[in-house]
Amino acid sequence: MQSVLSMTYLWLKAGHIIFVVFWMAGLFMLPRQMLYLHPAQAGSPEAALWERRIGLLRRIILTPSLIVVWVLGLLLATTIGAWSEGWLHAKLLFVVLLTAYHGIMVARAKAMFGGKRPLSEKQLRLWGEFPAIMLALIVVLVVVKPF
Repeated sequence: MQSVLSMTYLWLKAGHIIFVVFWMAGLFMLPRQMLYLHPAQAGSPEAALWERRIGLLRRIILTPSLIVVWVLGLLLATTIGAWSEGWLHAKLLFVVLLTAYHGIMVARAKAMFGGKRPLSEKQLRLWGEFPAIMLALIVVLVVVKPF
C-alpha cells in the first residue's frame, strides 16, 4: 500500500510541476503580447491578430493550466498531510496572488480588445515581472520549507 501511495505522490508531483511550468510560461507571455497589442489601433488587422493570439493563449494554456495546477496542488497537499505546515500556507497565499494576477491581466487584455489601454507600456513591463517574483518565493518555500 505504501508503494502505491508513494507512486501516486510522485505522479501528482510530476504533473503539478509540468502544469506550473505551462502556467508560468503563459503568465510570462501575456503581458508581452499585451505590449504588442498596445500600439495597434482598435479594429485594425494587427489588433485582431494580437487579440486572437491572446485569446488562444488564455483558452489553450493559461486557464487549463491554472485549473490543473490548483487541483494537483491541493491533492499533493492532502497526500503529504501538509495542511498544518506554515510554508504551505505562505505558498497558498502566493498562489492566490498569482491567480488574482492571472484574472486581472486577462480582464485588462479584454479591455484592450475594446480599444482601452488600462496600463501604459511601462506598467505592462513592470507587471510582467510579478510572476517571476512570485515563482521565486514559491520555489524557496517549497524547497527550503523555512517554517
